[in-house]
Order: sequence, then C-alpha cells, then structure tokens
Amino acid sequence: MLSPETMGTFTFHGWLIVEIFTDQGLVGIGNAALCPLVSKTLIDTHLAPLLIGADPWDVEFLWQLMYRNTLPFGRKGVAMVAISAIDIALWDLMGKSAKQPVFRLMGGRTKPRIPVYASRLYSMPLDQVAAEAAKYKAEGYTAVKMRFGWGPVDGAEGMQRNLELVRTVRETVGDGIDVMADAYMGWSLDYAKRMMPLLDQFNLRWLEEAINPDDIHGYNELRRFGRTPIAAGEHEFTIYGFRQMIEAKALDYIQFDTNRVGGLTAARKIQSLAEAHSIPVVPHAGQMHNYHVVMASLNSPIAEYFPPVDVEVGNELFWYIFKGEPVARNGFVELSDDVPGLGLEIDEAALSRFKVTG
Repeated sequence: MLSPETMGTFTFHGWLIVEIFTDQGLVGIGNAALCPLVSKTLIDTHLAPLLIGADPWDVEFLWQLMYRNTLPFGRKGVAMVAISAIDIALWDLMGKSAKQPVFRLMGGRTKPRIPVYASRLYSMPLDQVAAEAAKYKAEGYTAVKMRFGWGPVDGAEGMQRNLELVRTVRETVGDGIDVMADAYMGWSLDYAKRMMPLLDQFNLRWLEEAINPDDIHGYNELRRFGRTPIAAGEHEFTIYGFRQMIEAKALDYIQFDTNRVGGLTAARKIQSLAEAHSIPVVPHAGQMHNYHVVMASLNSPIAEYFPPVDVEVGNELFWYIFKGEPVARNGFVELSDDVPGLGLEIDEAALSRFKVTG
C-alpha cells in the first residue's frame, strides 16, 4: 500500500496495489483507491487464503468465492473494493497468459480509439475556471466536466455562484462541446429540485451524483423533475444494486467504478444489464481498467479522463504509480492490440517518493 511521505503539498491518503503471482512467472496487477489500509487488511486476512493455489482462469468461481465469503460483513463498500482489486489483477493475469489485451477477452475492439472528457474544473475563481476550460478546448477535448462548489447550507446565494460556474464553462467552450456537472453527493433532494430548472439553460450532458447514492427513489423523482439527464453509480456496488436503480428508473447514465464495483467480472455483467435497458455506461474515473471496459462495449460512448497535474494527487495518484496509462491526445486515448493484459507496470522508481507498506 502506498501513501505520501515527503511529497510537499500532496495530501492524498493512499492507494492499494495488488500483485498476484503465478507458478508460471506471471504477475497480475490490480489496484483500488478507497480505504486502502482496511482493504489490504481484508485481503490479507480473508481473501488471499481463498485464492492461493487456485487457477486464475477460474475468475467467475473465484469472484463468487470471495463475494460469498464476505457476505455477512461485506456486499458493498470496503469488501467489494478489496474484491475489485483482486479481480482486476486476475484479468490482467489472464490477458498476459493469453498474450492478449484484456479488452479482447471482454469482447474485443468496438471503436478505433476512445473519446474522453477532461475531468477537472473544480470550484475556483471564475477567471481560472475559464482559463482551464479554454485550455481543454484548445487541446481537442469535445467534453469537459466541472464540479459545483456550493450546496444547501449556502442558500440562494450559493445557488447563484454554482450557476456562475456553469455559465463560465459553457460560455468559454461554446455549444459545440459537452459539459457535465458533478455535485458529489452534496445536495439534498429539495436543493437539487430547485437547481434543476436553473440548469436547463446550459444544456448539460448530465448532472452527476446530485444526492445521497442510497436515495434511489430520490433519483427517480429528480430524473422526472427536470430535463437534464441524471448520472450516478460510482458509490453503488454489484449487479444487484444497479438492478435496483434500473428498476426504479433512477438514472440516464450509469457510472460504476471498476475498482469499486467488483472488478471486471462484475463490470461486464452490469454493462450488459445496462445495455439491455438502453442506459449508457460511462465508468467513473480514468484508469486503464475502465478503458478496457469502455473499449469492449458499444454501450460506453465516452470515458472519463483526469489530465495529469503537478501537485494534486487525489484521483490522479495512479499517474505517479504506474507506467502505461494512456495519455489523451486530441480528446482521445488509444489502447494497443499488442500489449497483453491491462498494459500496466508498477513504476518502481516512483515508489521512492512514497511510504510503502507491504
């Protein structure tokens, strides 16, 4: 497990890397960002003993074995994060064993390259927001995502400041670029319903995680209340949770995160379920495992992309840990047909910047 040590302004709490070794000399790499210390403890004490000596190609059986052995205390949250990290490593192993990229094992190539949206634009002074949005437009992105900075406690004044953020981004990039907006679970249903009519004028591609992720019926009401499409799912887990959201007609876009939802084994099932209901899947976060999911399905029209930055870590910590993450060019990332597995290596030299816990 990695955590920043002497990294100046870096404040991210840590990241989990899982390596699975085979008797044939292959190493599968998985990872997870949420609650890494607890996830590692769960893997060491409960999950690793279930897997030692197993055939990594029995990935469906191994997933069910881990899931059913954590049911009494898991099902969602940390237990599923730990399972996800292991499952991603197993798929990496299968790809390396077959000498094929993971997306080929999941269905093959569905697009020459993957369109991505630049996902930053945090709550900043408006001139800085405009400058950053203009930069992404100049770099060829056809979609960008911004974050709201104010919620219910800020009242009507905060609502107007949120609208100023959206207006600044929209006016900067123009109508030919998609704009998404993320509230990160920060709004109440009442507040979100008040915001929805005010947002209609900006033609957002979606409003993301406006309310508590467990309020499935609230999402349904919000979706029926306004014209802006509703997206969520990064804090939902397993095919059962998404079945409930789909049955409740809660979402226009599904945004599971592969290293939270149960790994690639679960992601491909949820992807199929969503496709059967004509709901696009746009996985939360960048990272290679999500790109393989997007490449293997026509139901994923675009992917999230965190542009590399110099000082902030957060969701972007993977840039400092792995070699092989694709760099966007002109608003697209490309996956190679010739690199087996996920296409990632651990950047051993970069680990000297971190405190590494075995």
